[in-house]
Amino acid sequence: MRVPALILAAATAALAAGCGESPPADRGTTVPATGLETVTLAPETVVDEVAFDGNLEALNRSTVASEVNARVTELPFDVGDYVEQGEVIARFRDTSQQARLRAAQAGLDEARARLAEVAETYRRARALYEKELIAKAQLENAVAAYESAKARVSAAEADVRGAQEALEHTVVRAPYSGVVLERHVELGETATVGQPLMTGLSLEHLRAVVDIPQSYIAALREHRSARAILPDGASVPAASLRIPPGADPQTHTFRVLVRLPEGDHGVFPGTLVKIAFVRGETRRLLLPATAVVRRSEVVAVYVVGEDGRVTLRQVRLDEPRADGRLPVLAGVSEGERVALDPIAAGIARAKQAAAR
Repeated sequence: MRVPALILAAATAALAAGCGESPPADRGTTVPATGLETVTLAPETVVDEVAFDGNLEALNRSTVASEVNARVTELPFDVGDYVEQGEVIARFRDTSQQARLRAAQAGLDEARARLAEVAETYRRARALYEKELIAKAQLENAVAAYESAKARVSAAEADVRGAQEALEHTVVRAPYSGVVLERHVELGETATVGQPLMTGLSLEHLRAVVDIPQSYIAALREHRSARAILPDGASVPAASLRIPPGADPQTHTFRVLVRLPEGDHGVFPGTLVKIAFVRGETRRLLLPATAVVRRSEVVAVYVVGEDGRVTLRQVRLDEPRADGRLPVLAGVSEGERVALDPIAAGIARAKQAAAR
């Protein structure tokens, strides 16, 4: 009765390794002796990458300041709140601005009424002058009055625009979507022009700061392509790279800025990520991620020999590729067959051990 216990132990260990489902059947072959689905390792031509640690920072981080001298009447958001672009983040008492706007609008209405009156006088004067019923001086007076009235309307419209802008300054809106980091005023305080109100940053516009040794910079300048490997293992292509023209004279490294695509990637400023830079092409053995067994510090795969015997082989792997596959640095060789389903391979290995 030893066989079921060994089988159960192998299956439990494989499940604890966190292995997923096996890849589709067309990516493997069947070994008659074990019934396992495998993949035969063969080198592939892939882009050659070199990875460095990068620290994420917000591309948009700013402090919004007051543009009026007024009392704060509304502060809808606090530290840690997410704010959509255009939402009101502060509102000030606007009594004087409203009064100024009403006065400016009344002045504009008066100027327009005067312009309509003068325009009618000008049209009548022009018609009479064409019939030679009035002197040219009278027409010129009508023209001057008409132009003066138009100028007063323009001035009144400018006053209204100024009053509207002053009123708009009493409502502060978020310049972009992001998170509030600091709130510098409290409800009821009287703010002055230039006084900071809130500090925030955008989580949708991030970039990684990476210090690159000078020996790598030539290849990076040539290819100018990279991807960010996030803490959860996901990979996103870089939207752009900024490589400085010179190195830091103290560290002899180039501080490269790698901008991530716009959007929420589930990471935050200050997060450490891996940035994989393209530096050419190479030939590598690649393993499906689902074929890898991870037990504490041990990383291994199940290798199926020509005789069908299953062995657990420790391997050393590089950073995952963009498609999720893992480059092999050591542990398995070209032509060897690796089981795609670690759980099934563990059970088969236990059966073989019990049969000996």
